[in-house]
Amino acid sequence: MSERTALVEDLMARFPAIPREAVLKEDLLRTGIAFDDSALSDNLDGEVKPKSYFIFSFDQKPLAQLGEAARRRPPEEVSLSGGPYELRRTIVSVRVNPDSPYRAMSGEAGLRLSLDGREIAEIALPPMPEYYRHPLENGKTVMETAPTIQWGYLIYLTVLRLCQYFGAHEECGFCDINHNWRQHKQEGRPYTGVKPVEDVLEALTLIDRYDTGKVSRAYTLTGGSVTSTVDGLAEADFYGRYAQAIEERFPGRWIGKVVAQALPKADAQRFKDYGITIYHPNYEVWDKRLFSLISPGKERYVGREEWHRRIFDAAEVFGPRYVIPNFVAGVEMAKPVGFATIDEAIASTTEGLDHFMSRGITPRFTTWCPEPTTPLGRDNPEGAPLEYHVRLLEAYREALDRHGLEPPPGYGPAGPGNAVFSVSSFMDTLDLVPA
Repeated sequence: MSERTALVEDLMARFPAIPREAVLKEDLLRTGIAFDDSALSDNLDGEVKPKSYFIFSFDQKPLAQLGEAARRRPPEEVSLSGGPYELRRTIVSVRVNPDSPYRAMSGEAGLRLSLDGREIAEIALPPMPEYYRHPLENGKTVMETAPTIQWGYLIYLTVLRLCQYFGAHEECGFCDINHNWRQHKQEGRPYTGVKPVEDVLEALTLIDRYDTGKVSRAYTLTGGSVTSTVDGLAEADFYGRYAQAIEERFPGRWIGKVVAQALPKADAQRFKDYGITIYHPNYEVWDKRLFSLISPGKERYVGREEWHRRIFDAAEVFGPRYVIPNFVAGVEMAKPVGFATIDEAIASTTEGLDHFMSRGITPRFTTWCPEPTTPLGRDNPEGAPLEYHVRLLEAYREALDRHGLEPPPGYGPAGPGNAVFSVSSFMDTLDLVPA
């Protein structure tokens, strides 16, 4: 038995209350997957939905080092089932790592996932949606303009590809949004910096027309932080104009969400007036010292305490259930600045969960992918320990129970075999709840 297999199976045994699917999914998200050529997509000419690079790279090597996986994109996500762990359907966001012990490969019985050469799961791939096959009138693709993730549940509208927190003294230490923009432009890929409102509406028209089963249920408006203006607009009005246009054209068709900075209460009200239902003012990491070191731009322009005050102010506008700040699970253990032990990291993050959940606000998290062009990814290529991620799932579920809260809205169904949220397994870990 390999060391990695032993680690995964030991944690499955030690934490039986955490679904085995979630243990494996967390390891895949922090480690990535290597892809045989036979497991890659044929880009937009094939039958599989290809990886869209919808905001970050979520790869553990630069695009220039991915070989065939840079020319023939891997799938957007994979669905795992069966195998020796008898997995229920588990949807995992694809993070490419040619050096991963996990490998997707084609065999006589179809695609399989192996760990150190041992097959552990069957792989199903997301089918190419019909709306991806129809370009906009100007030739742009729906995949670049309005890609869908979470097995089609969420339309991800990164309408601003660059962040105005720029350079080592402002960029978040885990974030490669600016590098991802640069690498796609260097490779000659279409990657629009500021997406015109008209393009977004045309792409959504195609999705609405061809998504006859109404699989897409929500959209997220997001992009880089705005510290000055874009197109002459401050952040609330820049992102809000898209929401206003979408809600006027497609009233009630999708749940509208926005990921933006923690803005003053008046701007939160502007988001709501524009038609947004859910607001994600992401606080990234709880600990005061780590916040200033890992998110220096947010500390400089807003400040941690003010950021938290604005989250509570936003809850008065949207209702606490509809303010869902994200944190990046694992960065609190990043060397050289993070906690030295799992106990310390879990205690700190749980303190943050209790701080917000005691007021009815339910944070959520994404699993840190140590992207190599970021300072934290460069210094921590293996990310945080898998045990940290498993214990966080346990702590998160216990915090929800302690405060009498339900899974946050806008993420699809909850429960193992049921969840579609693909960039962490917190939804896989919660009790079965329909969308």
